[in-house]
Amino acid sequence: MDLYVVIVAGGSGKRMGAEIPKQFLELAGRPVLMHTIERFLTFCDSIEIITVLPENQLRYWIELQKKHSFSVAHTLVKGGSNRFQSVKNGLEFVNSPGLVAIHDGVRPFVSIDTIKRCFETAENLGNAIPSISPTESLRIVTGKDSVPVSRFQVKQIQTPQVFKAELIKNAYLQDYNCEFSDDATVLEKTGEKINLIEGNRENIKITNPEDLLISDALLKTIS
Repeated sequence: MDLYVVIVAGGSGKRMGAEIPKQFLELAGRPVLMHTIERFLTFCDSIEIITVLPENQLRYWIELQKKHSFSVAHTLVKGGSNRFQSVKNGLEFVNSPGLVAIHDGVRPFVSIDTIKRCFETAENLGNAIPSISPTESLRIVTGKDSVPVSRFQVKQIQTPQVFKAELIKNAYLQDYNCEFSDDATVLEKTGEKINLIEGNRENIKITNPEDLLISDALLKTIS
């Protein structure tokens, strides 16, 4: 069965307080996005990698690859006006039956075990969505009031979200809906049951300045 990964990297540096998009910030001397791509190559050296970037970042990424002698083969795709359209553009390059992972470009610390379990579960059940349980107390805010909610009833959703290719490609034929918060919600809208599996807590999404400090420490320990 053919394996694909669509890596979506459309972020900016605003919340990071950086002048360049966060996927290009350096981690151990190389852009975050390079670390992310290499996680999937480590998992499977024959996986087809599709990288989706905003049009105005494509040339810069090509220059970074030359600068860092980054030679991992991948298909470079122009993103859309939002994440939904960017994923849809990437899925157009999934040309054969198989399994496709959709992953955030700024999650370089997904474990190989998590990737493996996602693909295995998706092969058996059609989809697999990694998640972790929150460790802190939670409350739901309704207007001026708030009520507690059990953290055992809530999950934090991660990527890669893995799907049988025909299912997710069909799901992305739908019109965009503002309720689509991730790829799982896009598929769920077609009536498919979503299968949650255990992710790994190190699989953070690098978004804020403190995440880079955490990332430096994680880079020394991640397997």
